[in-house]
Amino acid sequence: DAFGKIISKLAQKDPRIVGITAAMPSGTGLSTLKEISESRFFDVGIAEEHAVLFAAGMATRGLRPVCAIYSTFLQRAYDPIIHDVCLQNLPVLFCMDRAGLSPNDGPTHHGLFDLAYLRCVPNAVVMQPKDENELQDMIATGLKLDGPSFIRYPRGAGEGTGLGKEPAILKTGQAEIVREGEDLVFWALGPMVSEAKKLAECLEIEEDITCGVVNARFVKPLDQALLKRQVIEGSRIVTME
Repeated sequence: DAFGKIISKLAQKDPRIVGITAAMPSGTGLSTLKEISESRFFDVGIAEEHAVLFAAGMATRGLRPVCAIYSTFLQRAYDPIIHDVCLQNLPVLFCMDRAGLSPNDGPTHHGLFDLAYLRCVPNAVVMQPKDENELQDMIATGLKLDGPSFIRYPRGAGEGTGLGKEPAILKTGQAEIVREGEDLVFWALGPMVSEAKKLAECLEIEEDITCGVVNARFVKPLDQALLKRQVIEGSRIVTME
């Protein structure tokens, strides 16, 4: 629901935004764009490779295609992602629903591999938001980038933060320090950020361990400068995905 509201809001401000889905208009939330402008909504059917190639072609003509596909089904389009979008450094934004475990949909819908198969692709920027507001920021950021970007998010794991603020453009590759701490630092991704905050508070109260929390948010490029600094300062790093 959050994705559909965000993309519709941004599309009303930028006529270059077009939406592409592979037979999942309702599942991805992209159907809300069709309600605003049917001519800017494209459902190519169960043909993920074609969806990616179609998006690449649109990007070469100055449009800002948003390709909404489940993480697990994007695997079918790995070749055109590499050769036709990323190697060409085209500004296509991929919004990957069902990233991570998707128990209500069954094992075929678990998006377990995108972190591995996208981090090695040239020019790709890979992000994961901690809540709905950050999803809005990441979509706005992806639409401003000159190359390909991927946003991954799970089904039904929103924080319920709402979409009250205007989207901010994030600095690519910059993590967010959510909580300061010296003994232990949790590097968390997506919905695990809120879990890391709870754990940090619990450890400080019960074990007298000061814990920091970093919202990694950019899987690629990773904020290596911050990570190195914390390691040099002697913090023990724990990742939560």
